[in-house]
Amino acid sequence: MKLTLHSEGVAQAIEITAAAPIFNFRLGDAPGRTAHVEMPEPDVYSVLLEGRIYDARVEETPAGPLVIVIDGYRFEIDVRDPRRWSRKDAARGAEGVQTVVAPMPGKVVRVLVAPGDEVSAGQGLMVVEAMKMQNEMKASRAGRILSVTATEGATVSAGEVLVTIE
Repeated sequence: MKLTLHSEGVAQAIEITAAAPIFNFRLGDAPGRTAHVEMPEPDVYSVLLEGRIYDARVEETPAGPLVIVIDGYRFEIDVRDPRRWSRKDAARGAEGVQTVVAPMPGKVVRVLVAPGDEVSAGQGLMVVEAMKMQNEMKASRAGRILSVTATEGATVSAGEVLVTIE
C-alpha cells in the first residue's frame, strides 16, 4: 500500500510492504531505504532503519495530524491515502495544479488526452483497468493538460500520478 506523509510542508512517499504484526516499509522511490517495524506495546513502535533503532511514540489527538515523538522531537504528520477521498484534497483541486492519480493498481487501457489539451470538468482523461473493470479517470475541474505520465498498456500502482492539469 502506498501512502503520502506530509510533515512541515514536505511530502514523502511511503510504501508498506508487509503488515502487522511486524511491519516493513520503503521510504521514497529508493529501493535501498527499507525499514523494519515492531510494536512492543500499544502506541509505541520500534523502527530499525539503516542500522539504527528508533523508538517512536504515537500521541492521541482528537482531530488533525498524527503526532509522533522520536528521541524527544515532535513530528506532526498528515497521512494521505490516494485511494480515499478527502475534503482537503477536493478543496485543493479548485485552484493551482491538480494531479489525477490511479486509485488502485491496474493497467492503462486508453489515454484520452495529450499535453496541451484543454479539458472541462468531468471530461475523461484516461481509462485504467483494475480487477477486470474499466475505470475512467475524470478531470474534477476545467484546465489545460500539463503532462500525461502513463502510456497505453502501462501497469500503474495505486497513487501513481497519471495526468497533471493546470
